[in-house]
Amino acid sequence: MRHAELSVTPAGAAPVGVADRVLARMFGASLDRQLAAGQAAESDRLLAARAQRIVSLPWREALARDWEHLLEVAHRAPTPAVPLCRDRIASAEPGIRELIACLRTPLPVPAQGVAAASVLLTDATGPVYHRRSRSALGDLLGNAIAQLDPARPLLPHG
Repeated sequence: MRHAELSVTPAGAAPVGVADRVLARMFGASLDRQLAAGQAAESDRLLAARAQRIVSLPWREALARDWEHLLEVAHRAPTPAVPLCRDRIASAEPGIRELIACLRTPLPVPAQGVAAASVLLTDATGPVYHRRSRSALGDLLGNAIAQLDPARPLLPHG
């Protein structure tokens, strides 16, 4: 079985259906935050549908490209349209590049790590965009990288 076909369903539930996948897209950001925080994908149909989507290689490749784009924009002259914490991004560039490599691995990775990478990139109140964020970008990157380790169990032990 290829990793993109990993089937995650809530215990005792029917397989994730089309309606679940549509709803999981609509509530993607919220579901990503739940997955990143460690909520088990198989605990809920929408979390399961979201996890199935984000662990796919095409999804992870797109997320890796988004991180690369962030680095490109951070190295350009500042503009008011893109409020980035450029100094934080510059100092965290080695970690960002490691995260990009982890996202591109062809091996299966846990949804928690992919979700953590996505939340970190898109959270307007986080250390990438918000100067007053108390979270350390390097620490959050390290956590996402650790969660992307292909040696970690894809599903929690019951």
